[in-house]
Amino acid sequence: MAVSHSLNFGRNAQSHGHGQKKYLKFKKLNFENFLNVASTSDSGSPFNRGIQHEAKHSAILSRAAKLFNTKGARSTTLSDVAEKLGLTKTSLYYYVKTKEDLIFQCYGASLRNTQRNLTRIEATTSDPLERVILFMQAHIDTIQKALAGEGDYFAAPLEVASLKKEHQDALIPEYLEMFKRVRGYIREGIDQGTIRQCHSTSTTRALIGALDWSFYWLYEMPSETTMQASQAVQDIVSYGLLKKPYQYHPGETSLPVETGLSARGFDREAQNRLKQEAFFKAGTRFFNKKGFNGTSLDEIAEFLQVSKGAFYYHFTNKESLLTQCYDFSLDQLDALSEEIIAKDSSPAAKLDEACRRIFGIQNSDLGPLIRYSTITALPPPIRRRILARTETANSFITRFIAQGKEQGIMRDVNIEVTQNMIQGAINASMDIESWRRIDDMDSAAIDYFDVFFFGLAA
Repeated sequence: MAVSHSLNFGRNAQSHGHGQKKYLKFKKLNFENFLNVASTSDSGSPFNRGIQHEAKHSAILSRAAKLFNTKGARSTTLSDVAEKLGLTKTSLYYYVKTKEDLIFQCYGASLRNTQRNLTRIEATTSDPLERVILFMQAHIDTIQKALAGEGDYFAAPLEVASLKKEHQDALIPEYLEMFKRVRGYIREGIDQGTIRQCHSTSTTRALIGALDWSFYWLYEMPSETTMQASQAVQDIVSYGLLKKPYQYHPGETSLPVETGLSARGFDREAQNRLKQEAFFKAGTRFFNKKGFNGTSLDEIAEFLQVSKGAFYYHFTNKESLLTQCYDFSLDQLDALSEEIIAKDSSPAAKLDEACRRIFGIQNSDLGPLIRYSTITALPPPIRRRILARTETANSFITRFIAQGKEQGIMRDVNIEVTQNMIQGAINASMDIESWRRIDDMDSAAIDYFDVFFFGLAA
Protein backbone atom coordinates (compact mmCIF):
# COMPACT_ATOMS: atom_id res chain seq x y z
CA MET A 1 0.00 0.00 0.00
CA ALA A 2 1.45 3.33 -1.04
CA VAL A 3 0.92 6.31 1.24
CA SER A 4 2.08 9.79 0.28
CA HIS A 5 2.24 12.76 2.61
CA SER A 6 2.52 16.45 1.95
CA LEU A 7 1.59 17.62 5.42
CA ASN A 8 2.98 20.95 6.49
CA PHE A 9 2.37 23.47 9.22
CA GLY A 10 2.35 26.90 7.54
CA ARG A 11 1.23 30.52 7.80
CA ASN A 12 -1.93 32.05 6.40
CA ALA A 13 -1.93 35.32 4.53
CA GLN A 14 -3.87 37.09 7.31
CA SER A 15 -2.69 37.52 10.89
CA HIS A 16 -4.91 37.41 13.94
CA GLY A 17 -2.15 38.07 16.47
CA HIS A 18 -4.00 40.66 18.55
CA GLY A 19 -7.02 38.38 19.05
CA GLN A 20 -4.73 35.47 19.84
CA LYS A 21 -3.06 37.36 22.69
CA LYS A 22 -6.45 38.31 24.10
CA TYR A 23 -7.52 34.69 24.41
CA LEU A 24 -4.21 33.35 25.65
CA LYS A 25 -4.06 35.86 28.51
CA PHE A 26 -7.52 35.34 29.98
CA LYS A 27 -6.45 32.24 31.86
CA LYS A 28 -5.62 33.32 35.39
CA LEU A 29 -8.35 35.91 35.81
CA ASN A 30 -11.28 33.83 34.65
CA PHE A 31 -10.05 30.51 36.06
CA GLU A 32 -9.62 32.17 39.44
CA ASN A 33 -13.08 33.70 39.08
CA PHE A 34 -14.46 30.24 38.28
CA LEU A 35 -12.76 28.74 41.33
CA ASN A 36 -14.17 31.53 43.52
CA VAL A 37 -17.69 30.82 42.24
CA ALA A 38 -17.17 27.12 42.84
CA SER A 39 -15.98 27.61 46.42
CA THR A 40 -18.82 29.90 47.54
CA SER A 41 -21.85 28.34 45.87
CA ASP A 42 -22.29 25.16 47.96
CA SER A 43 -22.21 26.45 51.53
CA GLY A 44 -24.66 25.38 54.20
CA SER A 45 -25.17 25.20 57.95
CA PRO A 46 -23.32 22.33 59.69
CA PHE A 47 -26.32 21.99 62.04
CA ASN A 48 -28.67 21.13 59.18
CA ARG A 49 -29.37 17.36 59.42
CA GLY A 50 -30.11 17.15 55.72
CA ILE A 51 -26.71 18.62 54.94
CA GLN A 52 -25.04 16.24 57.39
CA HIS A 53 -26.74 13.30 55.68
CA GLU A 54 -25.67 14.58 52.28
CA ALA A 55 -22.10 15.05 53.52
CA LYS A 56 -21.97 11.41 54.66
CA HIS A 57 -23.49 10.30 51.38
CA SER A 58 -20.90 12.35 49.45
CA ALA A 59 -18.10 10.80 51.53
CA ILE A 60 -19.32 7.32 50.59
CA LEU A 61 -19.51 8.18 46.90
CA SER A 62 -16.08 9.83 47.00
CA ARG A 63 -14.42 6.83 48.66
CA ALA A 64 -16.17 4.43 46.29
CA ALA A 65 -15.15 6.59 43.32
CA LYS A 66 -11.50 6.45 44.36
CA LEU A 67 -11.68 2.66 44.62
CA PHE A 68 -13.49 2.36 41.27
CA ASN A 69 -10.86 4.53 39.57
CA THR A 70 -7.91 2.64 41.01
CA LYS A 71 -9.18 -0.87 41.64
CA GLY A 72 -12.05 -1.05 39.17
CA ALA A 73 -15.79 -1.16 39.77
CA ARG A 74 -15.89 -4.91 39.12
CA SER A 75 -13.13 -5.66 41.61
CA THR A 76 -14.43 -3.34 44.35
CA THR A 77 -16.84 -4.77 46.93
CA LEU A 78 -19.20 -2.99 49.28
CA SER A 79 -17.05 -4.37 52.12
CA ASP A 80 -14.03 -2.55 50.62
CA VAL A 81 -15.93 0.74 50.67
CA ALA A 82 -17.28 0.20 54.19
CA GLU A 83 -13.84 -0.74 55.51
CA LYS A 84 -12.21 2.39 54.05
CA LEU A 85 -14.86 4.54 55.73
CA GLY A 86 -14.85 2.69 59.04
CA LEU A 87 -18.48 1.67 58.57
CA THR A 88 -20.30 -1.61 58.82
CA LYS A 89 -21.97 -2.99 55.70
CA THR A 90 -25.28 -2.50 57.49
CA SER A 91 -24.59 1.23 57.83
CA LEU A 92 -23.59 1.39 54.17
CA TYR A 93 -26.89 -0.21 53.13
CA TYR A 94 -28.63 2.84 54.58
CA TYR A 95 -27.24 4.81 51.63
CA VAL A 96 -26.92 2.21 48.84
CA LYS A 97 -28.80 -0.99 48.13
CA THR A 98 -26.30 -2.94 46.00
CA LYS A 99 -22.95 -2.46 44.28
CA GLU A 100 -24.83 -1.80 41.04
CA ASP A 101 -26.70 0.98 42.86
CA LEU A 102 -23.41 2.37 44.20
CA ILE A 103 -21.83 2.42 40.73
CA PHE A 104 -24.93 4.13 39.34
CA GLN A 105 -24.90 6.75 42.11
CA CYS A 106 -21.17 7.41 41.63
CA TYR A 107 -21.55 7.90 37.89
CA GLY A 108 -24.55 10.15 38.44
CA ALA A 109 -22.59 12.24 40.96
CA SER A 110 -19.75 12.61 38.45
CA LEU A 111 -22.06 13.82 35.67
CA ARG A 112 -23.89 16.21 38.02
CA ASN A 113 -20.57 17.65 39.16
CA THR A 114 -19.66 18.33 35.52
CA GLN A 115 -23.04 20.00 34.97
CA ARG A 116 -22.45 22.20 38.05
CA ASN A 117 -19.05 23.16 36.70
CA LEU A 118 -20.60 24.16 33.38
CA THR A 119 -23.21 26.27 35.17
CA ARG A 120 -20.48 28.04 37.15
CA ILE A 121 -18.44 28.56 33.99
CA GLU A 122 -21.42 30.14 32.28
CA ALA A 123 -21.74 32.49 35.27
CA THR A 124 -18.04 33.34 35.01
CA THR A 125 -17.74 34.27 31.34
CA SER A 126 -19.86 34.65 28.23
CA ASP A 127 -16.93 34.02 25.90
CA PRO A 128 -17.38 30.64 24.12
CA LEU A 129 -13.67 29.82 23.80
CA GLU A 130 -13.04 30.62 27.45
CA ARG A 131 -15.97 28.39 28.38
CA VAL A 132 -14.48 25.44 26.48
CA ILE A 133 -11.08 25.92 28.08
CA LEU A 134 -12.53 26.37 31.57
CA PHE A 135 -14.52 23.16 31.11
CA MET A 136 -11.30 21.29 30.39
CA GLN A 137 -9.45 22.98 33.24
CA ALA A 138 -12.26 22.34 35.73
CA HIS A 139 -12.06 18.62 34.98
CA ILE A 140 -8.31 18.63 35.65
CA ASP A 141 -8.72 20.78 38.76
CA THR A 142 -11.33 18.40 40.23
CA ILE A 143 -8.93 15.46 39.94
CA GLN A 144 -5.98 17.45 41.28
CA LYS A 145 -7.94 18.58 44.34
CA ALA A 146 -8.99 15.01 45.08
CA LEU A 147 -5.41 13.77 44.77
CA ALA A 148 -4.28 16.56 47.12
CA GLY A 149 -6.94 15.62 49.70
CA GLU A 150 -8.80 18.89 49.15
CA GLY A 151 -11.91 17.64 47.37
CA ASP A 152 -14.08 14.68 46.54
CA TYR A 153 -13.18 11.93 44.09
CA PHE A 154 -15.54 11.42 41.18
CA ALA A 155 -15.73 8.12 39.34
CA ALA A 156 -14.84 8.08 35.66
CA PRO A 157 -18.00 6.61 34.08
CA LEU A 158 -16.11 3.82 32.34
CA GLU A 159 -18.56 0.97 32.81
CA VAL A 160 -21.94 2.53 32.01
CA ALA A 161 -22.44 -0.14 29.35
CA SER A 162 -22.41 -2.87 32.01
CA LEU A 163 -25.19 -1.30 34.10
CA LYS A 164 -28.86 -2.24 34.03
CA LYS A 165 -30.92 -0.70 31.26
CA GLU A 166 -32.83 1.60 33.61
CA HIS A 167 -29.57 2.97 34.98
CA GLN A 168 -28.15 3.45 31.50
CA ASP A 169 -31.36 5.20 30.48
CA ALA A 170 -30.94 7.60 33.40
CA LEU A 171 -27.23 8.35 32.84
CA ILE A 172 -26.99 8.63 29.05
CA PRO A 173 -29.30 11.69 28.78
CA GLU A 174 -27.17 13.46 31.42
CA TYR A 175 -24.04 12.71 29.43
CA LEU A 176 -25.64 13.92 26.21
CA GLU A 177 -26.79 17.13 27.89
CA MET A 178 -23.22 17.81 29.03
CA PHE A 179 -21.93 17.03 25.53
CA LYS A 180 -24.43 19.38 23.90
CA ARG A 181 -23.57 22.23 26.27
CA VAL A 182 -19.87 22.00 25.41
CA ARG A 183 -20.62 21.62 21.71
CA GLY A 184 -22.87 24.66 21.99
CA TYR A 185 -19.92 26.76 23.16
CA ILE A 186 -17.92 25.71 20.12
CA ARG A 187 -20.77 26.45 17.74
CA GLU A 188 -21.36 29.83 19.32
CA GLY A 189 -17.67 30.67 19.00
CA ILE A 190 -17.71 29.70 15.32
CA ASP A 191 -20.74 31.92 14.73
CA GLN A 192 -19.01 34.82 16.51
CA GLY A 193 -15.78 34.27 14.57
CA THR A 194 -13.65 33.68 17.68
CA ILE A 195 -13.32 29.92 17.11
CA ARG A 196 -12.09 28.65 13.76
CA GLN A 197 -14.33 26.67 11.46
CA CYS A 198 -14.38 23.04 12.59
CA HIS A 199 -16.72 20.06 12.81
CA SER A 200 -18.23 20.89 16.18
CA THR A 201 -19.47 17.38 17.01
CA SER A 202 -16.18 15.67 16.15
CA THR A 203 -14.14 18.32 17.98
CA THR A 204 -16.30 18.07 21.10
CA ARG A 205 -16.05 14.29 21.04
CA ALA A 206 -12.25 14.48 20.71
CA LEU A 207 -11.84 17.01 23.54
CA ILE A 208 -14.06 15.11 25.96
CA GLY A 209 -12.37 11.85 24.96
CA ALA A 210 -9.00 13.47 25.67
CA LEU A 211 -10.06 13.76 29.32
CA ASP A 212 -11.58 10.28 29.73
CA TRP A 213 -8.47 8.65 31.20
CA SER A 214 -7.06 11.75 32.94
CA PHE A 215 -7.84 10.38 36.42
CA TYR A 216 -5.20 7.73 35.66
CA TRP A 217 -2.44 9.72 33.96
CA LEU A 218 -2.66 12.61 36.42
CA TYR A 219 -2.18 10.10 39.23
CA GLU A 220 0.82 8.52 37.50
CA MET A 221 2.59 11.78 36.58
CA PRO A 222 5.31 13.39 38.71
CA SER A 223 3.77 16.07 40.93
CA GLU A 224 5.60 18.90 39.14
CA THR A 225 4.11 17.80 35.81
CA THR A 226 0.65 17.39 37.32
CA MET A 227 0.76 21.00 38.53
CA GLN A 228 1.38 22.11 34.94
CA ALA A 229 -1.43 20.00 33.48
CA SER A 230 -4.18 22.63 33.59
CA GLN A 231 -2.01 25.19 31.81
CA ALA A 232 -0.84 22.58 29.30
CA VAL A 233 -4.44 21.62 28.46
CA GLN A 234 -5.37 25.26 27.99
CA ASP A 235 -2.36 25.74 25.73
CA ILE A 236 -3.34 22.94 23.34
CA VAL A 237 -7.06 23.73 23.33
CA SER A 238 -6.68 27.49 22.86
CA TYR A 239 -4.22 27.10 19.99
CA GLY A 240 -6.31 24.26 18.63
CA LEU A 241 -9.54 26.27 18.44
CA LEU A 242 -8.39 29.85 17.99
CA LYS A 243 -8.39 31.55 14.62
CA LYS A 244 -4.72 32.34 14.14
CA PRO A 245 -2.05 32.73 11.43
CA TYR A 246 -0.72 29.18 11.73
CA GLN A 247 -2.53 26.28 10.12
CA TYR A 248 -2.57 22.50 9.91
CA HIS A 249 -2.69 21.16 6.35
CA PRO A 250 -3.38 17.40 6.39
CA GLY A 251 -1.30 15.27 4.08
CA GLU A 252 -2.75 12.84 1.59
CA THR A 253 -3.20 9.33 2.88
CA SER A 254 -5.42 6.35 2.25
CA LEU A 255 -6.90 4.17 4.92
CA PRO A 256 -6.08 0.49 4.43
CA VAL A 257 -8.68 -2.04 3.38
CA GLU A 258 -6.58 -4.72 5.01
CA THR A 259 -3.86 -3.99 7.51
CA GLY A 260 -2.01 -7.28 7.31
CA LEU A 261 -1.56 -6.79 11.03
CA SER A 262 -1.99 -10.08 12.88
CA ALA A 263 -1.66 -11.06 16.49
CA ARG A 264 1.92 -12.11 16.91
CA GLY A 265 3.39 -14.64 19.27
CA PHE A 266 1.08 -17.57 18.46
CA ASP A 267 2.82 -20.83 17.63
CA ARG A 268 -0.22 -22.40 16.03
CA GLU A 269 -1.47 -23.21 12.57
CA ALA A 270 -2.73 -20.31 10.46
CA GLN A 271 -6.33 -21.54 10.60
CA ASN A 272 -6.35 -21.53 14.40
CA ARG A 273 -4.80 -18.07 14.41
CA LEU A 274 -7.53 -16.75 12.12
CA LYS A 275 -10.17 -18.24 14.40
CA GLN A 276 -8.53 -16.60 17.38
CA GLU A 277 -8.49 -13.25 15.60
CA ALA A 278 -12.20 -13.64 14.88
CA PHE A 279 -12.76 -14.16 18.62
CA PHE A 280 -10.58 -11.11 19.39
CA LYS A 281 -12.53 -8.84 17.06
CA ALA A 282 -15.94 -10.10 18.20
CA GLY A 283 -14.90 -10.01 21.86
CA THR A 284 -13.55 -6.49 21.53
CA ARG A 285 -16.79 -5.26 19.96
CA PHE A 286 -18.90 -6.77 22.74
CA PHE A 287 -16.57 -5.60 25.54
CA ASN A 288 -16.52 -2.08 24.09
CA LYS A 289 -20.29 -1.96 23.74
CA LYS A 290 -21.48 -3.79 26.84
CA GLY A 291 -18.55 -3.75 29.24
CA PHE A 292 -17.03 -6.83 30.84
CA ASN A 293 -19.95 -7.75 33.07
CA GLY A 294 -22.51 -7.09 30.35
CA THR A 295 -20.78 -9.37 27.83
CA SER A 296 -21.66 -13.06 27.77
CA LEU A 297 -19.71 -15.84 26.10
CA ASP A 298 -22.99 -17.15 24.69
CA GLU A 299 -23.49 -13.88 22.79
CA ILE A 300 -19.99 -14.00 21.34
CA ALA A 301 -20.37 -17.65 20.32
CA GLU A 302 -23.76 -16.98 18.74
CA PHE A 303 -22.40 -13.94 16.89
CA LEU A 304 -19.58 -16.06 15.43
CA GLN A 305 -21.93 -19.00 14.88
CA VAL A 306 -19.72 -21.38 16.82
CA SER A 307 -20.29 -23.56 19.85
CA LYS A 308 -19.27 -22.56 23.34
CA GLY A 309 -16.87 -25.48 23.22
CA ALA A 310 -15.05 -23.77 20.34
CA PHE A 311 -14.49 -20.80 22.62
CA TYR A 312 -13.04 -22.93 25.41
CA TYR A 313 -10.72 -24.60 22.92
CA HIS A 314 -8.92 -21.27 22.55
CA PHE A 315 -9.57 -19.47 25.87
CA THR A 316 -9.90 -20.64 29.44
CA ASN A 317 -12.52 -18.04 30.42
CA LYS A 318 -13.91 -14.58 29.64
CA GLU A 319 -11.10 -12.85 31.50
CA SER A 320 -8.57 -14.67 29.31
CA LEU A 321 -10.36 -13.44 26.20
CA LEU A 322 -10.36 -9.84 27.45
CA THR A 323 -6.65 -10.02 28.25
CA GLN A 324 -5.83 -11.32 24.79
CA CYS A 325 -8.10 -8.70 23.19
CA TYR A 326 -5.85 -6.08 24.78
CA ASP A 327 -2.73 -7.84 23.53
CA PHE A 328 -4.22 -8.15 20.05
CA SER A 329 -4.97 -4.41 19.93
CA LEU A 330 -1.49 -3.60 21.17
CA ASP A 331 0.02 -5.94 18.55
CA GLN A 332 -1.74 -3.88 15.90
CA LEU A 333 -0.51 -0.60 17.37
CA ASP A 334 3.06 -1.93 17.56
CA ALA A 335 3.06 -3.06 13.93
CA LEU A 336 1.53 0.20 12.71
CA SER A 337 3.93 2.42 14.64
CA GLU A 338 6.95 0.39 13.46
CA GLU A 339 5.83 0.83 9.86
CA ILE A 340 5.32 4.59 10.20
CA ILE A 341 8.53 5.18 12.18
CA ALA A 342 10.49 3.63 9.30
CA LYS A 343 9.08 6.11 6.76
CA ASP A 344 11.05 9.01 5.35
CA SER A 345 8.69 11.81 6.34
CA SER A 346 8.48 14.57 8.91
CA PRO A 347 7.44 13.90 12.54
CA ALA A 348 4.27 15.91 11.92
CA ALA A 349 3.40 13.79 8.90
CA LYS A 350 4.07 10.60 10.84
CA LEU A 351 1.87 11.61 13.77
CA ASP A 352 -0.85 12.75 11.38
CA GLU A 353 -0.79 9.45 9.48
CA ALA A 354 -0.69 7.34 12.63
CA CYS A 355 -3.71 9.03 14.19
CA ARG A 356 -5.76 8.86 10.99
CA ARG A 357 -4.95 5.24 10.27
CA ILE A 358 -5.77 4.19 13.83
CA PHE A 359 -9.04 6.09 13.46
CA GLY A 360 -9.72 4.05 10.33
CA ILE A 361 -9.09 0.79 12.17
CA GLN A 362 -11.29 1.91 15.05
CA ASN A 363 -14.22 2.58 12.72
CA SER A 364 -14.03 -0.32 10.26
CA ASP A 365 -14.21 -4.09 10.14
CA LEU A 366 -10.46 -4.13 10.80
CA GLY A 367 -11.13 -3.15 14.40
CA PRO A 368 -12.04 -1.73 16.71
CA LEU A 369 -9.19 -1.60 19.16
CA ILE A 370 -10.14 -2.44 22.73
CA ARG A 371 -11.52 0.48 24.68
CA TYR A 372 -9.84 1.02 28.03
CA SER A 373 -13.15 1.29 29.87
CA THR A 374 -12.77 -2.46 30.52
CA ILE A 375 -9.23 -2.33 31.92
CA THR A 376 -10.49 -2.32 35.52
CA ALA A 377 -12.07 -5.73 34.94
CA LEU A 378 -8.60 -7.30 34.84
CA PRO A 379 -6.71 -8.40 37.99
CA PRO A 380 -4.14 -5.80 39.13
CA PRO A 381 -1.03 -7.73 37.93
CA ILE A 382 -2.45 -8.19 34.42
CA ARG A 383 -3.75 -4.62 34.41
CA ARG A 384 -0.31 -3.27 35.29
CA ARG A 385 1.28 -5.32 32.52
CA ILE A 386 -1.26 -4.11 29.96
CA LEU A 387 -0.89 -0.47 31.03
CA ALA A 388 2.91 -0.72 30.91
CA ARG A 389 2.72 -2.22 27.44
CA THR A 390 0.23 0.47 26.41
CA GLU A 391 2.67 3.20 27.41
CA THR A 392 5.32 1.55 25.25
CA ALA A 393 2.92 1.07 22.33
CA ASN A 394 1.84 4.71 22.44
CA SER A 395 5.37 6.07 22.82
CA PHE A 396 5.34 6.93 19.10
CA ILE A 397 3.17 9.94 19.99
CA THR A 398 5.80 11.23 22.43
CA ARG A 399 8.56 10.47 19.94
CA PHE A 400 6.96 12.36 17.04
CA ILE A 401 6.05 15.40 19.18
CA ALA A 402 9.57 15.59 20.63
CA GLN A 403 11.10 15.37 17.14
CA GLY A 404 8.65 17.97 15.85
CA LYS A 405 9.66 20.36 18.62
CA GLU A 406 13.35 19.82 17.89
CA GLN A 407 12.80 20.58 14.20
CA GLY A 408 10.73 23.67 14.95
CA ILE A 409 7.59 22.42 13.17
CA MET A 410 5.70 21.89 16.42
CA ARG A 411 5.29 24.31 19.29
CA ASP A 412 6.99 23.97 22.65
CA VAL A 413 4.14 22.05 24.28
CA ASN A 414 4.04 19.89 27.38
CA ILE A 415 4.76 16.56 25.68
CA GLU A 416 3.48 14.27 28.43
CA VAL A 417 0.11 16.00 28.81
CA THR A 418 -0.34 16.36 25.04
CA GLN A 419 0.51 12.70 24.47
CA ASN A 420 -2.07 11.59 27.03
CA MET A 421 -4.73 13.85 25.53
CA ILE A 422 -4.17 12.45 22.04
CA GLN A 423 -4.07 8.90 23.41
CA GLY A 424 -7.39 9.49 25.19
CA ALA A 425 -8.93 10.88 22.01
CA ILE A 426 -7.73 7.84 20.04
CA ASN A 427 -9.29 5.55 22.62
CA ALA A 428 -12.61 7.42 22.32
CA SER A 429 -12.60 7.60 18.51
CA MET A 430 -14.49 4.38 17.76
CA ASP A 431 -18.12 4.33 16.63
CA ILE A 432 -17.91 7.86 15.24
CA GLU A 433 -20.94 7.05 13.09
CA SER A 434 -23.01 7.05 16.28
CA TRP A 435 -22.24 10.75 16.61
CA ARG A 436 -22.20 12.10 13.06
CA ARG A 437 -22.81 11.23 9.43
CA ILE A 438 -19.76 9.77 7.66
CA ASP A 439 -19.30 10.30 3.93
CA ASP A 440 -15.54 9.74 3.91
CA MET A 441 -13.72 8.05 6.79
CA ASP A 442 -10.42 9.88 6.32
CA SER A 443 -12.16 13.27 6.22
CA ALA A 444 -13.88 12.29 9.45
CA ALA A 445 -10.47 11.43 10.95
CA ILE A 446 -9.15 14.88 9.99
CA ASP A 447 -12.22 16.54 11.52
CA TYR A 448 -11.66 14.56 14.71
CA PHE A 449 -7.93 15.15 15.23
CA ASP A 450 -7.46 18.62 13.74
CA VAL A 451 -7.91 20.34 17.12
CA PHE A 452 -4.66 18.70 18.25
CA PHE A 453 -2.79 19.41 15.04
CA PHE A 454 -3.84 23.07 15.05
CA GLY A 455 -2.77 23.09 18.67
CA LEU A 456 0.66 21.68 17.80
CA ALA A 457 1.31 23.79 14.68
CA ALA A 458 4.25 26.19 14.93
